[in-house]
Amino acid sequence: MKQPVRQPVKSTLILLGMAMVLAACPEKQEAPEPKALVTVKTAVVQLADVAIRVKAPAVLHPREQANMAARTTALIRQIKVKKGDDVLEGQVLAVLESRDVMAQKQEAEAAVSDAQANLQKTQSGTFHVEIERTKGQLQVAQSGFEQAQKVFEKRQDLFKQGAIPQRELMLSQTERDTMRANLAVAKKNLELLQGEKDVTMAQSRVKQAGARLSLQNVQVAFTQIKSPFAGTITEQFVYPGDMASPTSPMFTVMDLTAVIARAQIPEADARLVKTGQPCTFMPADAPDEGVAGRITVLNRAVDLQRRTVEGWCEIANKAGALRAGVFGTVSITCGTDKGSLVVPQTAVQFAEGTRSGSVLVVDDKHIAHTREVKAGVTFDGQVQIKSGLRAGEVVVSEGGYNVPDGTEVQTGAPHAAEPGGAGGAGGEKAKEAAGK
Repeated sequence: MKQPVRQPVKSTLILLGMAMVLAACPEKQEAPEPKALVTVKTAVVQLADVAIRVKAPAVLHPREQANMAARTTALIRQIKVKKGDDVLEGQVLAVLESRDVMAQKQEAEAAVSDAQANLQKTQSGTFHVEIERTKGQLQVAQSGFEQAQKVFEKRQDLFKQGAIPQRELMLSQTERDTMRANLAVAKKNLELLQGEKDVTMAQSRVKQAGARLSLQNVQVAFTQIKSPFAGTITEQFVYPGDMASPTSPMFTVMDLTAVIARAQIPEADARLVKTGQPCTFMPADAPDEGVAGRITVLNRAVDLQRRTVEGWCEIANKAGALRAGVFGTVSITCGTDKGSLVVPQTAVQFAEGTRSGSVLVVDDKHIAHTREVKAGVTFDGQVQIKSGLRAGEVVVSEGGYNVPDGTEVQTGAPHAAEPGGAGGAGGEKAKEAAGK
């Protein structure tokens, strides 16, 4: 019987041979992925003389301000000014009803005249007598009485001894009594002439009447509301026919010939600020139109809510271009750091709430390395670097955000950072340092 051919064995051998051939061939390796290449802009670390400036928000206030109110409650008869008017010191702004106080003033004048007449009458009844002569007469009468008393006592002793008759004793007694009467009259005359208590009372009444008259004159003056200084009427709250009272303001007067920019200086920067330092106020609506002034007041206490110190930048405003209430920024020049390192502000990634941060430094192989730095002042888009960099190094100024350390970057020719308001020959110094 014919045996069948075993086909499966042959197929297995073929597959096994193919597997051996494949095993002998090397595996194909995948090509490595190219490294990422980041395009950035760079700047050269410069040396420059940096003006140390402190900036703070500020609001303009007048040099002087007064909210004028009446000293008495009275009807307003006349308003002599309006909002926006310039006024002089002592100029009348408004007139109040004054008929009642004028009547009281006339009554006080009459009381003064009466008191003065009473004083003249009192003085004419006493001081026209010669007080000094009367005092002399009193002394003579006193001496005469004392002498007569001694004579009487001596004769009285002699009479008791029988040395003199009774008639002589009676004569000495009569003389003594006469001298005593003269002494009493002299004392009475002097008391009448020395009626100083009556004069003092009359003078006191004159003073009292004069004080009442002065008070009424003041009350009359209160019916005219006057400007305490030269300035401008910036508010008017009342009109003729209104009732003026001490509790309600009538006008606001401001002296705007000079304005005060009251700046809220951060507590950390306040130590750099001193009175007399130059300052510049830049309005928020016109930051390029700064006006110069000088620090005149620096508070000695810190605002506990805002953690700021208030400083006053006084600015001349004779032309009247600046208005009270304008918001802006005060820049205070506190000194100069010569030969400081500066980089663009965009090159530094600051840690929140600090003056520390990091920059990307590009080496000669175009590899960016993270470098920790400590910064100083910020000005005109530039940052002063206190530590962490050297002059002439190249840093990433744009495009470096979230770029990891060791990343290869693609740049054009590094450009020097422009320090703007830093001052000094920073560019030349930086180039020399870069060449070294």
